[in-house]
Amino acid sequence: MTQTTALTLQKHAAQTDRTRSLAVAAVFVAVTCALPMIAVLIAALSGGTDTVRHLISTVLGGYTWTTFKLVVLVAAGTFAVGVGAAWLVTMTRFPGVRLFEILLVLPLAFPAYVLAYAYTYILDHPGIVQSMLRDVTGWGPRDYWFPDVRSLGGAAIMLILVLYPYVYLLARAAFLQQSGTTFLAARALGSSAFAAFFKVSLPLARPAIAGGVLLAVMETIADFGTVAYFGVQTFATGIYTSWFSLYDRAGAAQLALCLLSVALLLAMLERVQRGKAKYHDPAKRAPSMPPIRLQGFAGIAALLLCGIPVIFGAVLPVIILFTMGLGAEQDLLSPRYLGFMRNSVTLAGVAAVVTVIGAVCVGFFRRLRPGRLSRGAAYVARLGYAVPGGVIAVGLMVPFAAFDNALDAWMRATFNISTGLLITGSIWLLVAAYMVRFMAAALGAYEGGQAMVHANMDAAARSLGEGPMGTLRRVHLPILAPSLLTALLIVFVDVMKELPATLIMRPFNYDTLAVQAYRLASDERLGGAAVPSLVIVAMGLLPVILICRQVGRGRRV
Repeated sequence: MTQTTALTLQKHAAQTDRTRSLAVAAVFVAVTCALPMIAVLIAALSGGTDTVRHLISTVLGGYTWTTFKLVVLVAAGTFAVGVGAAWLVTMTRFPGVRLFEILLVLPLAFPAYVLAYAYTYILDHPGIVQSMLRDVTGWGPRDYWFPDVRSLGGAAIMLILVLYPYVYLLARAAFLQQSGTTFLAARALGSSAFAAFFKVSLPLARPAIAGGVLLAVMETIADFGTVAYFGVQTFATGIYTSWFSLYDRAGAAQLALCLLSVALLLAMLERVQRGKAKYHDPAKRAPSMPPIRLQGFAGIAALLLCGIPVIFGAVLPVIILFTMGLGAEQDLLSPRYLGFMRNSVTLAGVAAVVTVIGAVCVGFFRRLRPGRLSRGAAYVARLGYAVPGGVIAVGLMVPFAAFDNALDAWMRATFNISTGLLITGSIWLLVAAYMVRFMAAALGAYEGGQAMVHANMDAAARSLGEGPMGTLRRVHLPILAPSLLTALLIVFVDVMKELPATLIMRPFNYDTLAVQAYRLASDERLGGAAVPSLVIVAMGLLPVILICRQVGRGRRV
């Protein structure tokens, strides 16, 4: 055997080892994402039938009915606001339309519980609205009726205001891709613009709209901060109550299993409808539809319809929070608040880096070795987005708490040493929960950019002697830098806003801005809660601005 042949074989063996390591890393990420679901299933089945019967006879029916009503309200609201706004800014022209293309995305930067704090401050009984009403009319507290913001309807409105951009972005992209030929043909056959929208444009955009609505619904069932503050009893609040207030681990696991089943069903529906969404438009290359000019009353109506969600979803909450924060005794420069910000940024930064690295492992493995294993790893890694943070927290706490307790007992019996809780209550377990929760977002951003890397580039890199990891490092990563940066920012901000998993799993005396805002609001100190809420919103604006820039590039003239 010549020296050249030996070197070639050694290089091939090294590349094979690296490919095997990539496969192990991708499978490890997928197993980590699946672990909470498996643990919840085992814990729920081992909880016994007594707990199940107790839940059925007491709270399960109420949780189910309340969650169902909330989901229906949010689905209908996000559909109406998102689709209507997308149609107006895409297919019509009215004063300020180009500005609203961007402004309509801004509420995406707000957590729903922040809006809940802001509107409770002005709409509750002691708030400025009812106080002014009593001052003007001279009415007493029992002389009038005013809608209760702390209600199921109030929670639905808060969630609609922050979640409709999911539907808006996807519906707008679908409308932009449609040709005007089919719409104009419907008009030529006697349909009005309104009828042509329902008969032609809306059915063609149905898959994208359904995907956006399902994303909003999954976020709704995962929400904890809004419903907990408003006193709305859903599965998310039930899990937290069972875990912390009742100390019923089996009950929390069984409630988590119910919610997990619903979330996975929604994820399957989203995948099915996306998989069947193959509409052939024979006029795809035809010129786009000329926009409808709205003037007079129609233009003013369109301006108001697009302005209302922006005003109530972004502008007014910022003004309210800023006003609330001015009178609060919360010093952002104090060591305590600097600690909150440091903890939040540390968790979000570490979780973003770990999550994006995991997404690169899974995504590149699927490209490098397409097959059942890689497809299965990518599918399982995405499931975490459909699983609420409270379910993930329970799913990770149960097995690792059992492991810590078993290890501590063995060390005590063998060496008379207590190891305590090595994993449970650590930052790394919380980071793992964030990775499971937001892996889908990072993987989607990575694969979206990876689709722009042609297979010929991989072949050219191999012909120049690069192995798989060299191709990833020298070809893919430089090209995918914008996509990876977007993924990092999205995960960073999502972690900043995440509340239920942080509440359940954070280390002792390790609070974040979201936890501080929730604690102050729970104590009815809304002015104080406004300060960390504003910081969270400010940090959430960066990825939204990036999304807005992308929206602006995609507009048709």
